[in-house]
Amino acid sequence: MAALLERACPCCGSTQASPEMRSKPAGEDVGLDGLVPFWEGLRKERMFFTYARCSGCGLLYCPRYFTGEQLGKLYANLAPNMDIVPSSAIEATQRGYWSAVARSVAPGDYLEIGPDVGHIVTSAAASGKFGHAWLFEPNRAVHDVLARSAGALPHTISAAMDDFGGVPDGTISLAVMIHVLDHIIEPLAILRQIRAKLKPGGRILIVTHNEKSLLRAVMGRTFPPFCLQHPELYNPETMTKVLETAGYARVEVQRSVNHFPISFLAQQAGQTIGLDVSRLPLPDMAVGLKLGNMLTMAQLSSAATAK
Repeated sequence: MAALLERACPCCGSTQASPEMRSKPAGEDVGLDGLVPFWEGLRKERMFFTYARCSGCGLLYCPRYFTGEQLGKLYANLAPNMDIVPSSAIEATQRGYWSAVARSVAPGDYLEIGPDVGHIVTSAAASGKFGHAWLFEPNRAVHDVLARSAGALPHTISAAMDDFGGVPDGTISLAVMIHVLDHIIEPLAILRQIRAKLKPGGRILIVTHNEKSLLRAVMGRTFPPFCLQHPELYNPETMTKVLETAGYARVEVQRSVNHFPISFLAQQAGQTIGLDVSRLPLPDMAVGLKLGNMLTMAQLSSAATAK
């Protein structure tokens, strides 16, 4: 297959890691064309690059992964995330994320990477705390919807995901990344760019999967975050480590609540044990559960502010 990216640990730079989870066959043993159906979610079988545990900091990451060029082509054809979950459940989950940080945010500007259609942007705009919203969303098809979500709040929408040069330094009071950080090959670079944009006391809100959750222990290799889209996965300890390495302080990690229809949860459970429950008359009522995700908040450190 086309040459893959050979990676050291993206948090501490160590090249020493022990393989921990692999699919059968492993993604690195399959040609690029053979990986496309698994990337697009068209196959029931699971395939992903082998995840290894860094011997230095404990991060779980893929030492071999797609290059930036390969990723660009793959993401160009990726279907919307969570499109099988009703919008009402997604909105309820996102309102919970906003509620976790709403009271502690100071006035300033707002920055979000990967806002999709703008669920949290709507809440941020309605709060009256922000003077400008900087929104970085690669899917141009949702830009019009995203603009409507911002309403009267002045905003700038960009399709870039790794260049925040247009955002004035020291102006952001809240930066948000919902299920974005574990998709990024170089997380430290992104976190440091964001840090430069935060004002003193500015906060960052991050939601990721928790690779040490009970759900992962139960599902094993079928844990959904083990997939081609995630070059690394975090747990509370490694999330704290990567943020502190990037210059953040007061890191707080908590399990987050996600809202899912009962029918969706039953289907996922059925897949785990090899049963097809798609034809059963299951209710679509959504329930809030603390399953495999975590919500992290941090602030600009005093040392970083002084630089």
